[in-house]
Amino acid sequence: MTIQYWQKKVQQWFTTPEISSDIQRRNFINVQVDAIGVGIASAAAPFLPVFLTRLHASSFEVGLLTSMPAITGLILSIPLGQFLQRQRQIVPWFSLARLLVIACYAMTGLITFVLKEHAAVIGILAIWAFATFPQTLLSISFNVVMNSVAGPVGRYELMTRRWSILGLTTTLTVILVGQALDRIKSFPLNYQIVFLALSIGGLISYYFSSHLNLPPQEIPQERPASLREGLREFLHLILAEKPFVAFNLKRFVFSIGTTMAAPLFPLYFVRQLHAPDSWIATINTAQTAILILGYFLWTRQSRRYGSRRVLLATTFGVSLYPVLTGLTHTVWPIPFYAGLAGIFQAGLNLVFFDELMRTVPEKYSAIFVSTAQSIQYVSSIIAPFIGTSLASVLGFNAALIISGAVSLIGFLLFTIDRKH
Repeated sequence: MTIQYWQKKVQQWFTTPEISSDIQRRNFINVQVDAIGVGIASAAAPFLPVFLTRLHASSFEVGLLTSMPAITGLILSIPLGQFLQRQRQIVPWFSLARLLVIACYAMTGLITFVLKEHAAVIGILAIWAFATFPQTLLSISFNVVMNSVAGPVGRYELMTRRWSILGLTTTLTVILVGQALDRIKSFPLNYQIVFLALSIGGLISYYFSSHLNLPPQEIPQERPASLREGLREFLHLILAEKPFVAFNLKRFVFSIGTTMAAPLFPLYFVRQLHAPDSWIATINTAQTAILILGYFLWTRQSRRYGSRRVLLATTFGVSLYPVLTGLTHTVWPIPFYAGLAGIFQAGLNLVFFDELMRTVPEKYSAIFVSTAQSIQYVSSIIAPFIGTSLASVLGFNAALIISGAVSLIGFLLFTIDRKH
């Protein structure tokens, strides 16, 4: 194959038919290179609960990693959404929030040089309690910024390329991390080195995301004078958008199941299956590697069959992962299940983003996105504690199966649609 052929293939990652101007093209490229930085840093994420578990953190403390962002998000999401709605430029807040979140991985590595044993667990949890503030800002601004870059018809293409690049970067980095953790025998030095090294991705992300060039946002009219009047106007604004309300309530039920299972996986792998770090890396690699193929698969399926079929197929498929894992008592089938889940998770990421932004009025995008995040945060607060509590009473296997069953209820709700 010629050099020109491969140049053309690489170029396809950085252009879509929707891009026509130089500014749009630069934005698209910046979004993709930003994904490389985020992908490097994201390789640390699956090892954070494992690190806490190896520091002898309790199930409750590991569950806090999932629930703390939700508690902060529930309290601050709507106020931060209203704050962002009044900003003519959201990009500076988006890039700064990302940098602060990724910097917390470096802080995690540094603090364990100072604090030992259970004090280190408390210190790490304190760092990630702080991280919940920029995380909340990031979760709102990400959807608004990506939607602005993609436009109404380019969401699948933009996010397919972004998440594929991110997944490939994370996959390769996770492989290296798993090997590094096993070869550096000294604990916690191996985790300290990994967290500090991967935080470099935050600098890459900050540089390219801060160079996004988006048009100024339209600022709404003056806010109502009283808190009561403001609340009334807010509720009227949200409830008037029936498709937005319906989609988010169904997604809420589905998310209860997935977030119940989230803290159980690392606990189950370490405490019951006694999986070494290399196997945990293999499981995460299988799930993230297949995402790359999954994004292109589901983009093609959405064009052929429409987003509704993608929504139903992916919610059903993702629900099976905790059920299959709960029925398994050895570690070797788990990478296969994780890879299968990764295929469906890729489509779920795309279709949830697309379906949400379809129901959001462009003029009030920050407010509606923050409201959707608040609904999700409710499930993220209660579900991890339900999951870990069920595991304490019934065991990990039963808790994982129940988590999958709850997600299947969410899938059934998505099948009910009067329009179809």
